[in-house]
Amino acid sequence: MAFYLGIDGGGTKTACAIGDESRTLATSLAGPSNVVRVGEQQARESLHRGVREICAAVRITPSQIACTCVGAAGAANPEIDAVVHRVLAEVLPGPIEVLGDMEIALAAAFGSDPGVIVIAGTGSIAFGRDRNGHTMRAGGWGFAISDEGSAHWIGRSAVGAVLRAAARAGLDPVARQALESSALVTALLEAWGLTSIPDLVRAGNAIPPPDFAALFAPIASCDDPVSRQVLSQAGKELARLVSDVTATLFTAQAESVPVAMVGGVFRHSSLVRESFYNELRQLDRRVDISPDLVEPVEGALRIARKRCATTS
Repeated sequence: MAFYLGIDGGGTKTACAIGDESRTLATSLAGPSNVVRVGEQQARESLHRGVREICAAVRITPSQIACTCVGAAGAANPEIDAVVHRVLAEVLPGPIEVLGDMEIALAAAFGSDPGVIVIAGTGSIAFGRDRNGHTMRAGGWGFAISDEGSAHWIGRSAVGAVLRAAARAGLDPVARQALESSALVTALLEAWGLTSIPDLVRAGNAIPPPDFAALFAPIASCDDPVSRQVLSQAGKELARLVSDVTATLFTAQAESVPVAMVGGVFRHSSLVRESFYNELRQLDRRVDISPDLVEPVEGALRIARKRCATTS
């Protein structure tokens, strides 16, 4: 029996899936392996652990894996590609293909068919393919200048919103007390281990930068007007990324455009999903948005099977 391995190396977790010619036999999760975000050493630890655990789950050794495909953010950068390939080659003797995370997500959602995926995890990106095989991306240019609607964007936006609210409260003790005791401020301070709003300013400007993406989970769990506003805006930002792709890549007005959602932001926030759906439907009435979230690792596994078949 031939075994194939798919890996989705993200900024929060690393998902692995192993399968034979037609079935997924096991899945596993390890720590983050986004080289840009966590560095080569952490990426190595997570990837090696993921490979060891997934092989143990089906009682094989890494040498029995026929082909591996890994999706990694930033893989278009030759340096990132080389690091990921080298790290995996330390434990996997077989062929390894490194692709962008959006490429494996597109394969998971649509196979080789046309469509657009939008990823909203630690970072964000929209990526599509038309009927002629042409592809296009929008967003995903990094935390400092892009990644709209991502967990990082949501965390940073919420901190900024709190600081603006503090400025509006001014010296009014009642308004400041209400803000400081609000669900959102409490959640942000607890997440970063802080005690006051001024601490948010210092932490937010620290070098190296703080983990804004870590704030997403507490923000999503808050029933707070400011958090709802931030999450709603995140959905709209993600819709605009998709609209940029659909407007350019799918020019036929009568053409239906399949769209799929990927990532933890969509998974853990119904408000982001609702806002995204409503905004995108306003921007482009042709879209057909799947309600089911896509697991990119299944696309990586599918590609590993296909690549091995074409080289054998």
